[in-house]
Amino acid sequence: MSLPQKRLSKDAIKVWMLSETITNIIAFIILGVLLYLDYRFSWKEWIGWILIGITIISVLGAAWSLISPFLLYKNWRFDVDEEFLQLKSGVLNEVHELVPMTKIQSVATKQGPLLRKYGLCSVSIETMGSSHSIPALPKEVAIKLRNQIAQYAKIKEVEQ
Repeated sequence: MSLPQKRLSKDAIKVWMLSETITNIIAFIILGVLLYLDYRFSWKEWIGWILIGITIISVLGAAWSLISPFLLYKNWRFDVDEEFLQLKSGVLNEVHELVPMTKIQSVATKQGPLLRKYGLCSVSIETMGSSHSIPALPKEVAIKLRNQIAQYAKIKEVEQ
């Protein structure tokens, strides 16, 4: 069996970076308020040191969040055939999953505000014991893939 070859949308990088940026801004605002309150009310000295440590870790995390979307996009692959759904992902730890079509119980497309802005959807696949997701596909591709997986797995689509 060959490795999966299909890629995510290039806009996935933009969505992931925007999401990480929003998260980092919120975290830095909270840290800034806590550092100000520590300065203003002279909390115990160890609280200030913990806040400084958290700030340093957050800065390193923010730097990683600028690099990781490119690496995620580079390493994310998927493929579908009549027998298996193949998923390959991971930056530091590579994961290659084979999901038998006979075990798939449901398949759905999801679209949050950031994905909607770029015309993307994610496809979620549920089995009895686990759940899998293919993030950031163009909407038409995601719908086609959802229908193809449902056909292979013989799932009847439930109208919502």
